[in-house]
Amino acid sequence: MELLPNSHTEPDGSALIRVLSYNIRSMRDDTDALARVITACAPDLVLIQEAPRFFRWRKKLSRLARAANLVILTGGATAAGPAILCSLRATIERTEDVLLPLTPGLHRRGFATGVVRFGGARLGVLCCHLSLQKDERYEQGGMLLDRLAGMGVEHGVAGGDLNERPGGRTFHRLAEGLQDCWATTPWGDEYTSTPVDPHQRIDAIFATKGIEVVGCGVPVGHPGITQTDLRAATDHLPVLAALRVPAAQ
Repeated sequence: MELLPNSHTEPDGSALIRVLSYNIRSMRDDTDALARVITACAPDLVLIQEAPRFFRWRKKLSRLARAANLVILTGGATAAGPAILCSLRATIERTEDVLLPLTPGLHRRGFATGVVRFGGARLGVLCCHLSLQKDERYEQGGMLLDRLAGMGVEHGVAGGDLNERPGGRTFHRLAEGLQDCWATTPWGDEYTSTPVDPHQRIDAIFATKGIEVVGCGVPVGHPGITQTDLRAATDHLPVLAALRVPAAQ
């Protein structure tokens, strides 16, 4: 498998960044394996779903960030599960955790969002974990598009656990407004669920139209990542994307 390029900043200020999306199931599995997978991907941004939300959740998330040589950007319990980690390469402009409308009887959902800079490139970032209920999920997809468009930044990336396959109407709604990075430039493997029997793609990374998708997919076979760690880390496989973000005008 051809490797994705390493993160770097171009002379014109544009930035090549690595973005990882990963459902970590509240760190209930092998956290050492989880940290090894994240570290091997060398991400600039990690969009986490099912971050710890209860007792000492900040301490648990901080421990994972340190183990992967990252810092917490935003999210966790304050966003009802989604969180964003970043490398020290990122300059953080602002963050906001957003709680979505609660449907009685269903889980509270939210977005972790922020605006960051890499070199001369500015980027809006959004992490989500959409509803299991199809009508609520569709509405949340619209909220995602509105939120990303309203961040006041030309370029943006969104990712997470969609709880839906590409044929679903929410997935289609997102792919109409944004680039589905796997479909744009497939790399690695496609299916994200489950690690033991990968048979469906329900996790994805999306980018606005002006971003170049260098490659995106499940980093199976990537140096430093083993099948043993992927199966032990959590109940989803991660999605890794290399994106070239133009410099801000």
